[in-house]
Amino acid sequence: MTEHTPGRGVWITFEGGDGSGKTTQSTLLEEWLAQNGHSVLRTREPGGSEVGDLIREIVLHHRGEIAPRAEALLYAADRAHHIAAVVRPAIERGEIVIQDRYLDSSVAYQGAGRVLDPADVRRLSLWATEGALPDVTVLLDLDPGVARARLDAADKPFDRLEAERAEFHHRVRDGYLALAAAEPDRFLVLDAALPARELAERIRARVDKVIQVGGTA
Repeated sequence: MTEHTPGRGVWITFEGGDGSGKTTQSTLLEEWLAQNGHSVLRTREPGGSEVGDLIREIVLHHRGEIAPRAEALLYAADRAHHIAAVVRPAIERGEIVIQDRYLDSSVAYQGAGRVLDPADVRRLSLWATEGALPDVTVLLDLDPGVARARLDAADKPFDRLEAERAEFHHRVRDGYLALAAAEPDRFLVLDAALPARELAERIRARVDKVIQVGGTA
């Protein structure tokens, strides 16, 4: 677990393949924290700011090809601004930040998925964010075939990454699991096929432990 400094906020990121249920669990966690009197900031990558929303439109909805290295650089640019302008100020105010995707997404999607060097992608994001890492990263692990069925059932257009072939999404999943194995103290890995209520309870238990250690009010 990232060392937590008393008096600062708590930073929680959600990771996983498309269709793994990150939005559902982020919402449930936000509601639970708010009900318990915590000040919560909900955000996402790419996006989370005006600049980020412009980059999000490019990386997720641009109709043409984007070179893998250019894609990785765009995500890093979004991340640099997002952390400096949104996340770090909220943490310094003592808020609890719930974030949909962070640098682990780039390592999994642009590193493993696009077959770039994952270590290079990680170093790029750490440089962009001055080494910022969350207190807890919840990885919702799901078989890509099951995830695709969920996306199909949602009946909405796929973005550029969702539309990639099955082989891409299997590499992404393997990349995520490798990250979690390398940093077991930061990651909470959960089977995203479990009922939403059970997942929410496990996430709450882990987050509550971090809040108690950090003394966040």
